[in-house]
Amino acid sequence: MKRAARKKQNRPFGPEEHSGYIRSIEEPEMTVATAGIHHITAIAGDAQRNLDFYAGVLGLRLVKKTVNFDDPETYHFYFGDAGGTPGTILTFFPWTSSGLRGRAGPGQVTRIAFSVPDGTLGFWAGRLQQLHVDITGKQELPDGERVAFRDPDGLALELVDNSSAPSASAWGAGHIPAQDAIRGFHSATLTVEDADATGQFLSTVLGFTGAGQGAGRRMFSAAGGAADTGTLVEVLPVQSGAQGRMGVGAVHHIAWRARDHEHQLLLRNAVVATGSPATPVIDRIYFRSVYFHEPNGILFEIATDPPGFGADEASDSLGTRSCFPPGWRSSAPDWKKPSPL
Repeated sequence: MKRAARKKQNRPFGPEEHSGYIRSIEEPEMTVATAGIHHITAIAGDAQRNLDFYAGVLGLRLVKKTVNFDDPETYHFYFGDAGGTPGTILTFFPWTSSGLRGRAGPGQVTRIAFSVPDGTLGFWAGRLQQLHVDITGKQELPDGERVAFRDPDGLALELVDNSSAPSASAWGAGHIPAQDAIRGFHSATLTVEDADATGQFLSTVLGFTGAGQGAGRRMFSAAGGAADTGTLVEVLPVQSGAQGRMGVGAVHHIAWRARDHEHQLLLRNAVVATGSPATPVIDRIYFRSVYFHEPNGILFEIATDPPGFGADEASDSLGTRSCFPPGWRSSAPDWKKPSPL
C-alpha cells in the first residue's frame, strides 16, 4: 500500500529577520518553465577537507568563499566552472567533523551527477582510484555510462559520460586538463514516497516534461530555455525505510533557475497557487532567492541567473578571498586555498 506524501513541513526557510536582504514582490498572472538546476547546496564536515576534495580531487573552481547568510559564523563555499555558471554550482555549508550526521532517505536530494566529456570516464575512474576515492559502482544507462562514488562526508556523487557536455567555461586545474574537466550538472535524484505528487509538481509548477523511465526512476527534463547543463531530474520512489535527515553528508536544498527577477516572480506565483507557502524574494548578492517545499518535503529554491559571482570579485580572481555581505563580519577562520592534486 502506497504511503501518502509526507506532510509539508513549515520549517524556517531563510533569514527573513535580515530585513535588509528581502525584496517585496508583486504577484504576476502566469508562469514560465525553469531552465533547470541553478545550484545544489549540501552540508559538509571539515571545511579544509571539503575544499581539498572538490577543488583538488574533482578540479572544480572555488568561485566564491563567503558566509552562510542564515548563520554568518559558518562559511559558504561555491564550486563550479570557470565562470560560476548557473547549472554548474555545488555549494556547501561546512559544519564540523563531529557535527550531526545526515542520512539519505525520502524527502531529500540523494544523488548528484556531473557531466564529463565523452570518452573521459576512464581518466576519471583512474584518477579517483589513484587518490583513494571509493568507487561504489559503474552502470550503463540510456543517458550515459556512470561512475558512482562518495565524497569524504558520504555524499553520493556520479560522473556521467555525456557526448553533449558543453565545452565552454571548462576549468582546468592541476592534473586535470580543461578538455577532461567536469562540465556542470547532469542530473539530480529526488527520493520521495509519493513520486506522482513530486512529478506533478515538477511538471505543472516548474514546467518540466517527462523524459522516460528506467532503473525504477522517472526522468524529467527542464523545458525552459536552451540550457545545456543541469536539465535532468530523476524521481526515485521509495516506499520503506527511515526518512532522510539533515546533517553532514546530506543535501540541504536544490535551486532552480530563473532567467531574471520577473521570471522568478512568475514561478513564485505558480508555487503559491498550489497552496504551498513561499518566502519573499531574498537578495543573496549573487542571485535572488525564493524558498518553498515541494509535496514530499524537499526544500526547493528559485534562484535568478543574474547578477552572478562577479558582483564583488573580478572574474579572474573568483574565490581567492573571503567575501562578506555589506556590514557583516565573520569569525570563521580563513581557510587556505587548496592546492590542485
